[in-house]
Amino acid sequence: MVFSSLIFLYLYLPILLIVYFVAKSITYRNWVLILFSLAFYAWGEPVMIGLLIICALVGYQFALLIEKYRHTQLAKPLLFTSVTINIVILCYFKYTGFLLDNLSSWLHVSIPYHEVALPIGISFFTFEIICYTADVYKGALKAPKSPMQMLLYVSFFPHLIAGPIIRFVDIEEQIRRRMFSLSLFSEGINRFIIGLGKKVILANNIGEVASNVLDGGAAGTSVLGAWFGIALFALQIYFDFSGYSDMAIGLGKMFGFTLRENFNYPYISRSASDFWRRWNISLGGFFRDYVYIPLGGNKRMYLRNLFVVWFLTGFWHGASWNFIVWGLYFGLLIYLERIALDRVFRVLPAAVSHLYLLVAMLVGWVWFYFTDLAEGVRFLGLMFGLSGAAWTTMELGIVFRSQKVIFAVAIMASTPLAGWLITAALRRLRLNPLAIREVAVPVLNLVILAAATALLVGSTYNPFLYFRF
Repeated sequence: MVFSSLIFLYLYLPILLIVYFVAKSITYRNWVLILFSLAFYAWGEPVMIGLLIICALVGYQFALLIEKYRHTQLAKPLLFTSVTINIVILCYFKYTGFLLDNLSSWLHVSIPYHEVALPIGISFFTFEIICYTADVYKGALKAPKSPMQMLLYVSFFPHLIAGPIIRFVDIEEQIRRRMFSLSLFSEGINRFIIGLGKKVILANNIGEVASNVLDGGAAGTSVLGAWFGIALFALQIYFDFSGYSDMAIGLGKMFGFTLRENFNYPYISRSASDFWRRWNISLGGFFRDYVYIPLGGNKRMYLRNLFVVWFLTGFWHGASWNFIVWGLYFGLLIYLERIALDRVFRVLPAAVSHLYLLVAMLVGWVWFYFTDLAEGVRFLGLMFGLSGAAWTTMELGIVFRSQKVIFAVAIMASTPLAGWLITAALRRLRLNPLAIREVAVPVLNLVILAAATALLVGSTYNPFLYFRF
């Protein structure tokens, strides 16, 4: 089940809200969330629900032991064991096939193995358990006495299958006590519907066109068509993932939780470093705090630490070489910026550094899109006019004209420009922004919900790109 589905919108969520608000005590409400979260997970992974519960309870037990022996020599081995268990589980389900296939290729032997299904959200909940035990070890929090709190933290359905990666320390107090607020609930509805609109109206429509342009590979389009197609994919993946994060944050608010922001207009960045401070913020924060800094950060073996973090960032996204290349590519850009490019861009107009980032980012998305490295190289050759292909085609013009409105809307929506224009217009017309908001926001929400519902009823194209990460 995904948030952008009719079953979730018109069956699962209404029933959950009714049962949740009928329950009076915080303990009962927490159990309602746990049971409905497990049902949500079981909808797509009924066999793997046991794995989720076991991982949560094992993490809970290790946290208690680390808390008990924190000031002894046992604490570090306990933390190492807990982290290792989660990494082994993640690697077994996500990377076994990749590792054995490559080993077979390198050794020129056939290594048989049984294909295992990838549990939904395993990359997220294993990382959250690692955060939890590491924070207990560092003394940032005390291990809760109730396993119910740990189970709710890990299974809470808004962030379960696609993040954002949350830390127990950020929601510990909210699990124990939270007050219902009509304004917070209203904010949650608004945020959820914005995310739904991003996903269904923008990402789905843009993605369908992008796949038509890109799936022909380097042989199927022109130079401008290649740039247009990868730009469409860049918009698709942004609205797909940020839309899902918006829906997760909105759902959290409906139940009284405040989850961390995960996106901050990454496409207005002027460097790769800035881009990754704005894109999938929770993942970047995890690798910074639990990998990069413990390895030594900027103070010791900086280049090694950077390589490790960006290798892992790429590998986390998928068991394929193209994701590793994608991660190392951004690591290289960040290194070049640190040693030279940042100083150059400081003396140049801001538009130059922004253009650099847009080009560099689109090149990066080529590595992300094409799992076949050779096809990715050919596509990059096409983009930079090295393939001998035509610069444009009549078909591209037809596609662009048919999609120009939604393309323009998507570009504007991926920046703060729309908000600035609305604010400026209200000031010029001397209208009260709060009064307009009270009327316009509910109307806009109804329009977005109706449009998204109509699209979900009338279309079968509703992928979620980060669903299996």
